[in-house]
Amino acid sequence: MEFFHKVTRFPFMNTRKVWYGLSAVLIVGSLVLVAVRGLNLGIDFTGGVVIETHFPDAPNIDRLRAALANAHIAGAQVQAFGSSRDILVRLPPDPNIKGDQIGTRIAGLFRPIDAGVKLQSTEVVGPQVGQELFVKGSWALAATLALILVYVLIRFTPKLSVGAILAVLHDPICVLGFFAVTQMTFDLTAISAILAVIGYSLNDTVIVFDRVRERARSARKISISQVIDESINQTLSRTLMTKLVTLLVVVALLVFGGETLHSFSAALVIGIVAGTYSSIYISSAIALDLGLRTDDLLERKLTKPEEVDGLP
Repeated sequence: MEFFHKVTRFPFMNTRKVWYGLSAVLIVGSLVLVAVRGLNLGIDFTGGVVIETHFPDAPNIDRLRAALANAHIAGAQVQAFGSSRDILVRLPPDPNIKGDQIGTRIAGLFRPIDAGVKLQSTEVVGPQVGQELFVKGSWALAATLALILVYVLIRFTPKLSVGAILAVLHDPICVLGFFAVTQMTFDLTAISAILAVIGYSLNDTVIVFDRVRERARSARKISISQVIDESINQTLSRTLMTKLVTLLVVVALLVFGGETLHSFSAALVIGIVAGTYSSIYISSAIALDLGLRTDDLLERKLTKPEEVDGLP
């Protein structure tokens, strides 16, 4: 199945400087927003109270959230875990209330909905633990980017590697800017979504690079700019079809997945759109402006020493 009925001929490289400007605005704007407004860190990073409850029958989670909202308990996250009858409630830290007291209160708020609810456990997560999770998540992102750089350096030329790593950096920065401007809760699920976006974006970039290398070997008489344009156009239909199908699933999660999956699915939506754009206009375009040549993509066969010695 193809998105287009025939291979397109869009001159992507001719307009790359216009898209550089858009990317610069997005990146600078995202960094400024993160620095000024900051991220609305979730309980995973700030600490708080985790309450486990068990119901005889699967409850309506929306009614549980409404009960907490009516009691003016702000920032509560309600989700099922293990089974539909086990409900986990996460609350932001409150220095005026002890953990066991808030657990008893939550169970009391749930009893009008189901009198058989039982309080299983109440656990207080300190801010130090949350900060440790944030640091580890940041290190996971940094390690992922470093390994991607090594991988692309081994597989392709240094010029393509620079383009790939800048494109990969472009996407998570845009996602962070989105979370900063919307103040949507940024938690561990958002970090996992960013890691998925990085891998997804890199996959598209590698496919384009492979096609560029193949095309450079078979069409040495055309310019490298034309090689890149033809390669992107040849993979464009596959890229758009894959991203469109993925977006349908992720948007469904965003709309119907509930509050638990909201941060995860939102990060994926922004990341997929940014990744599609960066794999077309950032990675290859930067390599071109760094002086990528057709010769850089051709395999060089080393001459054996004995062959050299035997020459007249």
